[in-house]
Amino acid sequence: MSKNVLVAQSGGSSAVINNSIRGVIDACRDNPSVFGRLYGAWHGVEGVLNEELLDISAQDAREIRLLENTPAAGAIGTCRYKLTERQTEDFQRVVNVLKAHNIGYFFYAGGNDSMDTANKIAQVATRQGLDLVATGVPKTIDNDVGDSDFKLVDHTPGYGSTARYWALNLLSANEENAGSCPADPVLVLQAMGRKIGFIPASVRLADLERRLPIQIYLAESGVTLEQLAENVNSELKRSRRCIVVVSEGFDVGDLGEQKDSFGHTSFGASERTAQAVIVSYLNKVGLAAAGKARGQTPGTDQRHASVLASVVDLQEAYESGRYAVEIARKFGSGFMSTILRAPGSTYKAVYDKVPLDVVANSERFFPKSWIAANRFDVTDEFVRYALPLIGTEMAPVPLENGLPRYTRFKPIFAAKKCGTYVPQAYR
Repeated sequence: MSKNVLVAQSGGSSAVINNSIRGVIDACRDNPSVFGRLYGAWHGVEGVLNEELLDISAQDAREIRLLENTPAAGAIGTCRYKLTERQTEDFQRVVNVLKAHNIGYFFYAGGNDSMDTANKIAQVATRQGLDLVATGVPKTIDNDVGDSDFKLVDHTPGYGSTARYWALNLLSANEENAGSCPADPVLVLQAMGRKIGFIPASVRLADLERRLPIQIYLAESGVTLEQLAENVNSELKRSRRCIVVVSEGFDVGDLGEQKDSFGHTSFGASERTAQAVIVSYLNKVGLAAAGKARGQTPGTDQRHASVLASVVDLQEAYESGRYAVEIARKFGSGFMSTILRAPGSTYKAVYDKVPLDVVANSERFFPKSWIAANRFDVTDEFVRYALPLIGTEMAPVPLENGLPRYTRFKPIFAAKKCGTYVPQAYR
């Protein structure tokens, strides 16, 4: 007898996460004898706690197909709710809801913290004798899930599209800077990624021949604010202009940092930005050219600009979702689907699995060997790694009245069976 399926996501979204969800849905629908009705937890694990289960099986086929190009997490929602060992009532509530709705398969899309949540739910289910297969679907634009040797996870869905966004953004920023440099010789751009440098590094993909006056400052570089200013002024003496791209986690001192429930710094919610501090400092110490430094801090568009998504990333996100279902069928609970890279000079993705308890709360940083000797650039080895991930084409985006048409699920939810509940973290 088939068991019902619950799919959910948590953490920051991406331009391709909904295509991973579509991959899970399609693969489950291909196996009706194994998988029953499909539900989506409305806003991640919070949706489970609140017993808000969106009935995906009741949705129109077209709306499910449109998940391919629907960005961010609006289709079924996301959250940053942390389940800790002491929240025993929350775990019991999760088990009760899953039992009440005959959920036998739980697919959770997200990064390292999400895999920790999926792993904990799998363990609790096992202890309580619940027949549940919990499987992770990888997602993070930061590309920080996995190991430093790239043997468990080569890259995560979402990163390729954000890297493509930044490569295209840099090209436009260069036109702006080149045109306005008599008044604004320095443009400082800040990229997401916390203290992990894969995202700011991706601007190098826009200038493979290193012709443009770009300086890239990763949090891992160890460059001081004073050294940054010296480097910028040296470039101004050569080129009369300079584009600075900096990690949001680049050390410029206290930013009035705000933390999320997992203890991660939410730089976008903090009192100041590294970009603003750098711009202020450069203008204070003075530039070796007329004019002023100015800054720009893109927001969540870095992770949800689906019109700029990588076609490679879109395909791999979908296949990661499909493969997660294959893992659940063949190997049971406790794994995450993962993308590896086939040996050889031609890029090819290979799909595999990794235990949830291995990737849960894992974190890798930008390899020091990929930071250039001058500490404000990246090496060709990084370029060879990242360039295939951004693709060579623009993603085809369905339009309606000249604008992108995104998924619009009907608000059809499973009937509640477990009563009202207030999650422990909100009491």
